[in-house]
Amino acid sequence: MATDKFNSLKDLFEHEIKDLYSAESQLTDALPKMAEKASNPQLRQAFEMHLQETQQQRKRLEQIGEICGFNVKGEKCQAMEGLVKEGKEMLEMKGDADVRDAGLIASAQRVEHYEMAGYGTARTYAQQLGLSEVADLLEQTLNEEKQADKKLNDIAINRVNKSAQ
Repeated sequence: MATDKFNSLKDLFEHEIKDLYSAESQLTDALPKMAEKASNPQLRQAFEMHLQETQQQRKRLEQIGEICGFNVKGEKCQAMEGLVKEGKEMLEMKGDADVRDAGLIASAQRVEHYEMAGYGTARTYAQQLGLSEVADLLEQTLNEEKQADKKLNDIAINRVNKSAQ
């Protein structure tokens, strides 16, 4: 929030975790809609699997809040709100289903890249603060986000983009 004061790296770290929690919460709402609109079965399955991962990632963030002694709720991730809004435009797109799938992948990869940046930053802060258990939890999520991005990329290159062409 604009009214927050960041007097230490710990303050900034807490803000990052709250922002990531908001982002994951918004994504939890968006992924089922994306899965429903995906016409490619592999893409639909990837969205459904990532929804399950996202729910676990939210729990991991709650665990981090408990370890660090703060509530992860209360922040609103404006960036994710914008990314979800852009993705919603793809959901409402008329026309060729394969082209819509390609657009859904592009939207989802923007989300993954945003999350990778956030988790990488938070992990680095945790390491700097000597929170090795927390850093490990964040690293686990970062690796999951990288895998989700790779899977989306593979589906795009090997299936959807060819069909959309």
